[in-house]
Amino acid sequence: MTVDAHVHVWDLSVRDQDWIAQGSPIRRDFTVADLEPEARAAGVDRVILVQTVTVREETPEFLALAAAHDLIAGVVGWTDLTAPGVAEELARLRELPGGHRLKGIRHQVQGEPDPRWLLRPDVQRGLAAVADAGLVYDLVVLPHQLPACAEAAATLPGLTFVLDHLGKPPVAAGALDPWASGLRALAALPNTVAKLSGLLTEADPGSWSVAGLRPYADTALDVFGPDRLMYGSDWPVCTQVAAYHQVINISAELTAGLDEREKEAVLARTASRVYGV
Repeated sequence: MTVDAHVHVWDLSVRDQDWIAQGSPIRRDFTVADLEPEARAAGVDRVILVQTVTVREETPEFLALAAAHDLIAGVVGWTDLTAPGVAEELARLRELPGGHRLKGIRHQVQGEPDPRWLLRPDVQRGLAAVADAGLVYDLVVLPHQLPACAEAAATLPGLTFVLDHLGKPPVAAGALDPWASGLRALAALPNTVAKLSGLLTEADPGSWSVAGLRPYADTALDVFGPDRLMYGSDWPVCTQVAAYHQVINISAELTAGLDEREKEAVLARTASRVYGV
């Protein structure tokens, strides 16, 4: 089995995706009907559908999609972590159609001006509620926010933190530190895992190469190991640079040095364990 641990869908007639620039090739609808044939053709059996916008209505919509499509093994949704009724809201989501496929929560921390947003008392209370609900927490952050991620993971050892896109390293610039140091500190905590995803869109779209991506993938493999690393395509964001089947082939190249058991961990077992697929 192959699990793609990071995909998105959106319908611009339902709501705008204001993070997508005007004129971008991905400023159009992307649906499960678009995704499924590409995933199946690439040998992907299940996917994790991840939130895109911080609105209350999106997560129930994603859960309904999961109820209707076997391809979607799990949903990483959004809820306001700072609200006093986080636990009740998570319970409400679990009762909705497809609610059993709610696996995690994510917030666009990368857009928060406070680099220590995750350590605010109200956010910490919300994260504790996520842990109590048996869910995981996906981190979408920038490199300068990695130290706060490590502190948050240390304060909440009962919550699994999943780092999306390896913390968005500066691939286009070709730099490793301080990103690599921050990644190493996060990986030192046993309740953290990471997604081998999103590297292509951090690279220079006109001059990227597998060789240019390799130092970042190798760093992640070194600090997390294959049993704490999972593959994600970041479809359809990735299509700005490469097609779906190309992205999984690039991942195969980046992990070619692993043995078969380790490759299986990255392609399926880590995501299956962490998200309860």
